[in-house]
This record gives sequence, C-alpha cells and structure tokens, in this order.
Amino acid sequence: MKSDLNFDYPLLNGWSKDDIIKVSALYSSVAKAYEGGVEVDKLLNAYQGFKSVVTSKSEEKQLGRQFETTSEYSIYRTIQAARQTNKKVLMMEA
Repeated sequence: MKSDLNFDYPLLNGWSKDDIIKVSALYSSVAKAYEGGVEVDKLLNAYQGFKSVVTSKSEEKQLGRQFETTSEYSIYRTIQAARQTNKKVLMMEA
C-alpha cells in the first residue's frame, strides 16, 4: 500500500491556490479511504469542493485516471462506494 506522500497529485495550470487546496483535499481523502478509512461526510464534502474547481466531466475523468495511475486509488470507485454506504467511515480495498 502506498502512502499519499509518495506520489504527485495531478494538477492543472491556471488553478489558484484555493483551487489546488480543494482538489488536493479530495486526493488526500481518497488516499485515506484506502489507507485506513475516511469519514464519508468529509470525503463527499471534499468531492463537492473538487467539483467546484473541475466542472468538466472529461477533465474530471482525465484527472481521475492520472491520480489512479500514480496512486492505484480510484476516485470514481471511492465516491460511488461513499454514496452507497450507510456507514460513517469508508474503508476501500486496493
């Protein structure tokens, strides 16, 4: 299992410092889901922040693929699992 400190987060040129913080919060939350667990509310809030920056579905998929390539963690599968669970903490399996 990789620690999220060992890979670079995919970012796009032109993002403000606030944008980078919002996007990085999602990447970090997804990594936590695989590395021990994350509160579902925090994960979904981070995803909403991410979506406020990344409004294009194709851009979201591109960043998701880049993130999964470097980390082996899936944003898509993690968000789907968070939406379907009734637990307070989500733990993903790699």
